[in-house]
Amino acid sequence: MNELDNGQGAARSGPTGRGERIASLDFIRGIAVMGILAANIVAFGQPFSAYMYPDAFLTDHGPVSGWLWVVQFVLIDGKMRGLFTLLFGAGMMLFMERAWARGETRWLQARRLFWLMLFGLIHFFFIWLGDILFFYGAIGMAALLMVKWQARTQLKAGVLGYVAGAIIYAAMMVPLPFVADTQLGKQPQFSEMRTELEAGKQKQLAEDIIETQLRQSDDYTGYVTHRFNEHRFEPLTNLVFFAFESLPLMLIGMALYRMGLFGGGFDRNRQLRWGWAGLIAGGLLHLAIALWAKADGYTYYGTLAAFVGLSPLPRLMMVLGLAALLSLFAPRETGWLGQRVSAAGRAAFSNYLGTSVVMLFVFHGWALGQFGVLNRPQLYIVVALTCAGMLAWSKPWLERFRFGPLEWLWRCLTYGRLFPIRR
Repeated sequence: MNELDNGQGAARSGPTGRGERIASLDFIRGIAVMGILAANIVAFGQPFSAYMYPDAFLTDHGPVSGWLWVVQFVLIDGKMRGLFTLLFGAGMMLFMERAWARGETRWLQARRLFWLMLFGLIHFFFIWLGDILFFYGAIGMAALLMVKWQARTQLKAGVLGYVAGAIIYAAMMVPLPFVADTQLGKQPQFSEMRTELEAGKQKQLAEDIIETQLRQSDDYTGYVTHRFNEHRFEPLTNLVFFAFESLPLMLIGMALYRMGLFGGGFDRNRQLRWGWAGLIAGGLLHLAIALWAKADGYTYYGTLAAFVGLSPLPRLMMVLGLAALLSLFAPRETGWLGQRVSAAGRAAFSNYLGTSVVMLFVFHGWALGQFGVLNRPQLYIVVALTCAGMLAWSKPWLERFRFGPLEWLWRCLTYGRLFPIRR
């Protein structure tokens, strides 16, 4: 454990402090896994482009839905994934603390991440194309090389890496709507680029039509075959694209865990001030971006620039603000609802994949057939019912069993042996 005790190591590393940190992580993870469903619900129930681009909806997307787009963009989109990624880094550090205490090495964590990558590929090809598990596992392998860095080094590298990634995203995406949607693109020097952008947009919308037909049909085999034939390299391209965000956030999560953010290691009043400052400042910047996209008519490349090019830095402010505030409130949330949120976080892996399976049955044509049928407000009703289901099953299950069902399977695969699951 010497590699953790460097002056910036795990604050309050005794059993009580560690227990507090685990409880905080569980509670925040429960919030995040439910929030991820709220972020992803549009892409579950409508063509994937509709996640950003309202005109891709197969139902009416009127003024109410337009304002709900703003609300989701400001409060949910990217923030829940960012928070989950931060917690993933913290969880990697927690896992390594325990592994080192037993004399294990980083190879144990590497096996754990390898199995996560396989779960992710199954998720992507057979259940839902919005998988994050594969690149969490792959990017986690890179983060694993940095677990013995000092906490301050991890924090600095994470913040600098995130800012560099945000600059790259902005350089790639921010110019696109000005070329595609304004008079600038009609100038001769930009005409070829404008044509290519329109072709790229039409190609994606055409793919949405194919996906819609497959998901509305009863041909599940055809849907899976299409994913293997047309999207087999997409996990790798997603890996490259999200690495600029995910690896820095994992490093920041590792550092903040070791510095005591999740276990009372920071001054409470200062953490409260900085948490609210990040949440409010980042939220106001997101609101400005959302109103710009709305005023621009929610164009294809305008919404893409808003999501990918303009929001990363405000998103980091909100993610860190949420982590700071939730880690303060988590120890107090021991009532009926707080216990169930924490239980949902302890079974986050099962809840994340289980949600995708439930959505498969809700939306695909061979089941309830609601794909492309529900508008944005109705999709949020599905979110509320599904989150209620997470809260309903997780606590009773964990009162009887040691792990969530997929957590148990992942643990057995990692260690190469069967663990008792009943309490």
